[in-house]
Amino acid sequence: MSNTPAPAVRRVPYNERPDYTRELLHLPAEARERLLHILAILYGEEKAAQCYPEVERILQVHCAHKPEELRERDRNFRDIDRFTERDVVAITYGDLIHSPNTPPLAMLRQIFDEVFAGTFNVVHLLPFFPYSSDRGFSVIDYMEVDPHLGTWADIHLLGESRRLMFDGVVNHVSSQSHWFREFLNGNPGYENFFISFSTKEAISPDHLRLILRPRTSSLLTAFPTLRGVKHVWTTFSPDQIDLNYRDEKVLFSVLEVLLYYVRQGADILRLDAATYLWRELGTSCAHLKQTHALIQFFRAVMDVVAPTVGLITETNVPHEDNISYFGDGHNEAHMVYNFALPPLVLWTLHSGDCTYLARWAASLHTPSLTTTFFNFLDSHDGIGLLPVRNILSTHEVQELVDRTYANGGLVSMRTNSDGTTTPYELNIPWYNAINPDNAGENPDTKIDRFLASRAIALAMKGVAAVYLPSIIGAHVTADTPINSKDPRSINRNTINAPALFEQLQDANSAASRIAQRFSRMISFRVGCPAFHPAAAQRVLFVTPAIFSVYRESLDGRHIVLCLTNITNAPQEFNATPEQLHHKVQAWAGMLIGDRIPGKEGGLHIELKPYEVRWMKAILPSP
Repeated sequence: MSNTPAPAVRRVPYNERPDYTRELLHLPAEARERLLHILAILYGEEKAAQCYPEVERILQVHCAHKPEELRERDRNFRDIDRFTERDVVAITYGDLIHSPNTPPLAMLRQIFDEVFAGTFNVVHLLPFFPYSSDRGFSVIDYMEVDPHLGTWADIHLLGESRRLMFDGVVNHVSSQSHWFREFLNGNPGYENFFISFSTKEAISPDHLRLILRPRTSSLLTAFPTLRGVKHVWTTFSPDQIDLNYRDEKVLFSVLEVLLYYVRQGADILRLDAATYLWRELGTSCAHLKQTHALIQFFRAVMDVVAPTVGLITETNVPHEDNISYFGDGHNEAHMVYNFALPPLVLWTLHSGDCTYLARWAASLHTPSLTTTFFNFLDSHDGIGLLPVRNILSTHEVQELVDRTYANGGLVSMRTNSDGTTTPYELNIPWYNAINPDNAGENPDTKIDRFLASRAIALAMKGVAAVYLPSIIGAHVTADTPINSKDPRSINRNTINAPALFEQLQDANSAASRIAQRFSRMISFRVGCPAFHPAAAQRVLFVTPAIFSVYRESLDGRHIVLCLTNITNAPQEFNATPEQLHHKVQAWAGMLIGDRIPGKEGGLHIELKPYEVRWMKAILPSP
């Protein structure tokens, strides 16, 4: 779907077996002190000293798998090169594309190699492990590939020509996992792997009210064990058992899992539900200093043994809490989900006013050039509402909820501290979310509106990500079966491969037209250094009808102005040289290929309804 060739990804695999004939890893004193300091935050200084030798052993084993070529690459790696303008992430399940005759992971590789070659160079493969619920996020075995999808060999083939992002579902495990079975069996080695109480009343109502809950289910779930009934901490569902990092054996086990993923080809590790990793009664059990210390621990490890690997935290919370996981810019996540972006873009297109979005976008910053945002609009979950709690009013959030229901979607709720429930997440495909359920509206207008929303996310500072169904504008209709008891399932449907191929071969089909235009925007984005994640961003306040953002490359040689008409009416954009911060001689249209003369150093241009214009600045000769 794209004319841009995929950048070559030369995958150098780890050795299957460790080589202990070479010198073992010896951590530099600075790295050792860094790890000891973090362990002391978690366990105290005395216990930290006891834990450290096991951490060092795990790291030594990992590095013994590393061939010399990888060691050389790590020595020469520059942090600024971890993410570039060429990085566009496809978010997908291993079996998202269903074919009657081809195994799921093989089918997915065919889709990326043949249909969307050059469009995505990173694949976020949602949990592909054996699981018991939540479409993969209740992991039974961290180390195995679900046999219904394929094998580790299929994962390796998928990663031969693209980078891979794996999920570290390390907040909780399945109730059917080996770790939890051993807990139920009374195995003393697993006695403290989970947080359990003898009675449900062990947590007082006052403490319970303080705990941040993303769900309406009970926090504690009763399980019969060899030692009697235990009430176990389950933040998300009765099938998802929270891990207890107070037991250092949990930390060691999870560390081994994450490093195993690195050896299997993970270039980016997504730390799922990072918000809730540590629990402390008497607090909200969210964003605690120990939670941040765990992120710092995993970052410190990767800095030593896998410096090219990126860490991304998934924290669906208010924006100010979300960006706290950048740490100081060098000690926590390399990338955080830009959770406020989806609801703000949705509000912008619904209201026809980009003021909220523009003000928020203008405030965005990262603490270093090597940290960035993960810009997405839709995912396997939904559109979170907590991130805009302090940006949109309660009434405006309710408008989004009402529109979601009107457009055929569902809404997930969460329990508040006073026992009431409020909307937590809009569960609806993005195409449905952005377009009114109006049979009388011109289908071309719906496509234009959809692509206008996607252009905003592509233009923003950060790494762009697309939930794979959206590349064809996948959506639900009145005939689509919907399970109201599982709201997230509305956006987790599989796509039939033969039907997909048929649609894409029909140049007049909506899927083909969306895919062509969407992929074309991506092809221009990945070819322009002004879209590097660390490139400067400046939001222009010219008119609330046009979202306007400047991007400037790190070397200052490439300047792009991205304009998006967010209304269903023609709009004029008139900017002075002062507003543009540059005296521009002319503009070269990227998406259209036209040339627009500068108006006395400024810019005057008319945009059609929902039109997107990306223009390179041609500056006067010095």
